[in-house]
Amino acid sequence: MSKIEWTEQTWNPVTGCTKVSPGCKHCYAETMSKRLQAMGARGYENGFKLSLLPERLCQPHQRRKPTMYFVNSMSDLFQEGVPFEFIDKVFQVVEETPWHTYQILTKRSGVMRDYFQTRAVPDNAWLGVSVEDQQYGKPRIADLQKIKAKTRFLSIEPLLEDLGRIRLAGIHWVIVGGESGAKARPMKEQWAVSIRKQCERSNVDFFFKQWGAWGKDGVKRSKKANGRKLEGKVWNMIPAITV
Repeated sequence: MSKIEWTEQTWNPVTGCTKVSPGCKHCYAETMSKRLQAMGARGYENGFKLSLLPERLCQPHQRRKPTMYFVNSMSDLFQEGVPFEFIDKVFQVVEETPWHTYQILTKRSGVMRDYFQTRAVPDNAWLGVSVEDQQYGKPRIADLQKIKAKTRFLSIEPLLEDLGRIRLAGIHWVIVGGESGAKARPMKEQWAVSIRKQCERSNVDFFFKQWGAWGKDGVKRSKKANGRKLEGKVWNMIPAITV
């Protein structure tokens, strides 16, 4: 089982990445990759440098229980250096395993948009973009909305500033969370509440993942101590899975 609250399992046919925006500054995957490299874990021999792992493509086939997979939790499938031919192989597995649901999240929204200009999105693939701020994050939403997909989602984590009005047309799910870790940047309650209210008005499922290292009172403490409640409630909404 994955420790990520909004998924069940992770599947990493690609590992390693490069930083492209402020949301990448304290990348958890980079820290984890270095730990795994030190432990001698397979697939992390190169640390956080890009690695294609075709031997992992078969993994979803080996699991018969219907599962929600977060694809490339340790990377970005649409980053420079991942050939479209390899991405084709990933989506071939998605198509061959319709009993699973796959969440594919990227900060390279333009590459994902271009990829799907000539390809169909499988119904069991949920496409998402990271939205951490106004300058870098919000423009990715428009790219996502141009892709014909059954389920589109936004991962607004870490939420680094007030995003203002968000265009939610064609968006089915929004995840919001603060940053964790020793150097975490704080998230203000009103930023998250504003997004939740916009989701409510637009009939979009809302999931509040965590406060992270900073509580709603602006005090830094353990992530567990800060909890997951927003406005006194745990928000666990997730789109219905149809097979």
